[in-house]
Amino acid sequence: MRLLFIRFSAIGDIVLASPALRCAKQQIPGVEIHFLTKKSMKAVSEANPYVDQFHYFDKDLSATIQELKAYKFDYIIDLHKNLRSLRIRLALGVPYLSYNKLSIEKFLLTKFHVNKMADRHISLRSVDALAPLGVVYDGKGLDYFVPSEAKGPTFFPEGYVALVIGASYATKKLPLESLQALCVQIPHPIVLVGGKEEKEDGDALALVDPSRIVNTCGTYSLHESALMVAKARVVISHDTGMLYIACAFEKNVIAIWGATSPALQVEPLMPADSKAQVFQSIVPDLSCQPCSNFGTKTCPKGHFACMKKQDLPEIVRQVDKMWRD
Repeated sequence: MRLLFIRFSAIGDIVLASPALRCAKQQIPGVEIHFLTKKSMKAVSEANPYVDQFHYFDKDLSATIQELKAYKFDYIIDLHKNLRSLRIRLALGVPYLSYNKLSIEKFLLTKFHVNKMADRHISLRSVDALAPLGVVYDGKGLDYFVPSEAKGPTFFPEGYVALVIGASYATKKLPLESLQALCVQIPHPIVLVGGKEEKEDGDALALVDPSRIVNTCGTYSLHESALMVAKARVVISHDTGMLYIACAFEKNVIAIWGATSPALQVEPLMPADSKAQVFQSIVPDLSCQPCSNFGTKTCPKGHFACMKKQDLPEIVRQVDKMWRD
């Protein structure tokens, strides 16, 4: 059996889809797994041992479709469910399976704050899509694989807190002044993790205590940053891809929620037998939260209470607890 999995982006979503790839490969005898994603997302899954062949979409979807036609897939597993994946399904003309995206339920939750969401994590719903093929969730959590040649830098041999300061949208990130206050209160070494977009903020945060805080934002590759997270004793992250990479490494995780929410069924997912600790920091009793599936550039209400009212002392207490344990 030859299966084509489709998940174009983004980093976190691809990691959240990883259990479906693993379960299919391990539970369907002789299956051949193909994975289609954006070329820009190549690094996220390139070392995944459960994938037999990768396909990358850049700008020419027609060329991608022509390439895919040569493989005569038995099924398409559509884990993206957008117009592009629909076009591929129609062009290839083979049976397809897809997960329950809960688009209407998400709309009701974020626009009218009516919670009709199914109590089923997005990763488990991705595996559920494979039920007609006899595949079930194995309880082993998320996967992220780093190529053997990737070497992450070493900081603070006695241990450190990895603080992931980026996110795809502003309303999913603590304001800089809150991040500065958090860095002041955390009594342990801190390694700041993020992309080029976060370098300036990272430089400002490192000035809080240059002997105790290292800014790596924009300096290292995704794999190198993942290895920095893997070596941390505690990981603090907004709702972004590195949060789920930390879960794949079974790190102690503090997830900070703003415009989005665990109610969207995207909370940190650990293996059933994991000893890793998870704390979700979310401002209670906000009638406007969550306000978006993905985050927005500015707070729709203007007050940004979901981040400005975060309980920073409680986050620090959780860091200390996880550090000791």
